[in-house]
Amino acid sequence: MPNALINETSPYLLQHAHNPVNWFPWGDEALQKAKLEDKPILVSIGYAACHWCHVMERESFEDEATATLMNELFVNIKIDREERPDLDHIYMDAVQAMGGSGGWPLNVFLTPDKKPFYGGTYFPPRSVMNRPAWSDVIKAVADAFKTKRNEIEEQAAGLTEHLVNANQFGIDKAAGDFSLSQIDTACEHLLRQGDQQWGGFGAAPKFPQTFSIQFLLKYGLMEQSRSADLAAAAMKQALLSLDKMIEGGIYDQLGGGFARYSTDSEWLAPHFEKMLYDNALLVTTLSEAYQFTKKETYKTAIIATLQFIERELLDPSGGFYAALDADSQGEEGKYYVWQKEEIAQLLGGDTEVYCDYYNISANGNWEGKNILRILEPLPVFAANRQYKIDDLKQLLKNCNEKLLAAREKRIRPALDDKIILGWNALMNTAYSKAFAATGITAYKERAIRNMQFLLKVFIDEDGHLKHTWKNNEARYPAFLDDYAYLIQALLQLYRISAEPDYLWQAKGFCEKVVHQFSEPDGYFFYTPENQTDVIVRKKEVYDGATPSGNSIMAQNLAELGLLFDHSDWKERAFKMTRGLSKVAVKYPTSFGVWVSCCYQQTVGTKEIVLLGNYEMALQTLLQQALPFTVVMAAEKSDPSFPLLNAKTSDAPLSIFLCENYACRKPVHSVDDLLASLSC
Repeated sequence: MPNALINETSPYLLQHAHNPVNWFPWGDEALQKAKLEDKPILVSIGYAACHWCHVMERESFEDEATATLMNELFVNIKIDREERPDLDHIYMDAVQAMGGSGGWPLNVFLTPDKKPFYGGTYFPPRSVMNRPAWSDVIKAVADAFKTKRNEIEEQAAGLTEHLVNANQFGIDKAAGDFSLSQIDTACEHLLRQGDQQWGGFGAAPKFPQTFSIQFLLKYGLMEQSRSADLAAAAMKQALLSLDKMIEGGIYDQLGGGFARYSTDSEWLAPHFEKMLYDNALLVTTLSEAYQFTKKETYKTAIIATLQFIERELLDPSGGFYAALDADSQGEEGKYYVWQKEEIAQLLGGDTEVYCDYYNISANGNWEGKNILRILEPLPVFAANRQYKIDDLKQLLKNCNEKLLAAREKRIRPALDDKIILGWNALMNTAYSKAFAATGITAYKERAIRNMQFLLKVFIDEDGHLKHTWKNNEARYPAFLDDYAYLIQALLQLYRISAEPDYLWQAKGFCEKVVHQFSEPDGYFFYTPENQTDVIVRKKEVYDGATPSGNSIMAQNLAELGLLFDHSDWKERAFKMTRGLSKVAVKYPTSFGVWVSCCYQQTVGTKEIVLLGNYEMALQTLLQQALPFTVVMAAEKSDPSFPLLNAKTSDAPLSIFLCENYACRKPVHSVDDLLASLSC
């Protein structure tokens, strides 16, 4: 018989709907049951594409004897971390505060009033490698709850107080203003953590760290004259990181798109799940890199990744699905890996060239199988083996098409088909950035259609946003990240389209954030003020796998404050950034967006205004690398916006370069503008 998860829409919760464990979704029914029966709560958090979540389900949650114990001793709640990231943040922080490691599945034990007192991540069915058996854990926890209740309650109260106090970590209200020497220091700290052979930062496991790469790209471009050696090192590390990821197994050499992270330092063996947000952030970063370098490799990766998105993650409604699973047929990566004999049967006489290029061998490069990766860039490979580049490109293209067609006949990884507002907004920004960099009009059209969908289905009757959408139903109040990323996407859409309605929409949502999410120190809580089912309102400031809502809001407030001359918003953005400047400079890999905020606040923002017949000039301008700029375009002056107010010109096109609303004499071509910017 199914449990209470059978009525949910989350693919992750539905995966557990036929477990013998009597799972409940998070909600009043389960929470009241725990209070009435005075039972501890087991909260188990994961997501549909999570490999170790599947492993623990098979080993423990599908086991009748284990389920009987869990049902007897606990009220059991399953949570999809992507539906309820607010709860995941709270209980993940609690487990880490207990000295545990973070990760999923996250299994945490609560008192009946939702306060955590013990937890961990994956537990095996039998004790191995210093990990206790799951059945032993649940027995011991249940016994402690009965026999040491006072101690449990004290520990839970202490952990909850810690979560409240942790909201202030890293914030220094007395921090001074910014300086370029601080930006230099942040760059040096990043480079010290850089892997100069394989790119990226730190040791395995390696995550893309797109915010760090974006900062280094900007620094490498902007500081060439002031700090030439450091700028060159920054640009080199940023591009090396992108190159090695594109050549590695973390990038799907056949189908495009990136996996979540690499388990090794060489980017060979990914954790095979493909998440929407990772691909959005990487497309955005590659687009900026292409603007800086015009390197065709980056454009190719952008195109292939967006082809993957549209082929496998695009809903007919215009929204984007959340993720593809790591597993296929219960085995991680099975859909993506190859034996050399399989390839030989498909490619015949082209096998050796193909296998040489993609590091494929009879013994395999990963657990006896092969993950396609590139160890020599194509021009180097061709030169070393005396191939003509164009001939080699065509051969590889033909072979890839054969392998992709064969791969598509395999059993596919499961699809998490819920649509998340914030992640869609990140992908919307990625499409806008890709259009700006490449000029491919289809990307602009996709961004517009996706935004129309988001603004249609995610807004409730009161004008508030929702977090997820599936089966024609939007659920859960939107979180700070949802609002912040959507405002950012609207600002990017305005930049590429010059449609002022996007600015008005962004301004309206920003006003809602200020009203519903503000906290006393000028930052923002993760949850809106009317949400009551969390034990603490968290304030997230770390830039992790996705940027913190606070750092993106600091950028949004600064930009909207400039565009609408809203001095309170500009001042708030400045204070938010200043308060985290010390910790951001010291730990830039954890505060990558904040470091860029500090950089922009230090050097200022250039204001570019196109007046007249702007369409062709705007498209040309967008393809340039223009960090820390706002761009406005209109056929004539518009008193609604200070940058467009009272500007006149007799020429068909006039381009104004301004700073703090003070404008130079207009020029009449993009080339002349770029010359002015370089002065």
